[in-house]
Amino acid sequence: MIDALHMKPTLYIFSGLPGSGKTTLASRLAKALAIPYFRLDTIEHGMRQICSLKVGGEGYRLTYRIVADNLKIGNDVVVDCVNPWALTRREWEAVATANDAQYLNLEVVCSDREEHRRRAISRVSDIAGFELPTWDEITQRDYQAWTEDRMVIETSKKGIDDCVAEVLKKIGENKKDNA
Repeated sequence: MIDALHMKPTLYIFSGLPGSGKTTLASRLAKALAIPYFRLDTIEHGMRQICSLKVGGEGYRLTYRIVADNLKIGNDVVVDCVNPWALTRREWEAVATANDAQYLNLEVVCSDREEHRRRAISRVSDIAGFELPTWDEITQRDYQAWTEDRMVIETSKKGIDDCVAEVLKKIGENKKDNA
């Protein structure tokens, strides 16, 4: 039997452009693993809607604190955010490290531009009152190239069940390698 009290928790950091399949995949993984899931869009929209705040980096900083609380008590956590810059990527890694947790960066991509566009323009917001970005806003977004190690999940030619199975398999392999 594995001694769960001595295992480090894992922070699964899902990153990628809107419409790539990131939210669907992140939420499905959290459900499959029965672990907490935090979506930056929900937190930032709540800050705007409930507190009437203009939100910039505050959404990330609040989410870092909430995630840190969960890691401190040993929970694995899934976070879902665009995470467009090396700065925010390093900050997520620092949250994990500061709370004696391991982390796994997962970049979700849809490399088929027409499929990505189709998804982006056909989506319906699942957050009441939240306006999804337009295709033009997605394509003009400042999304810096990755230099960090990460697991890339290509969603353009696979269904969500296949993507979840791929991530679960890679997580299992990663855990074996780190055991």
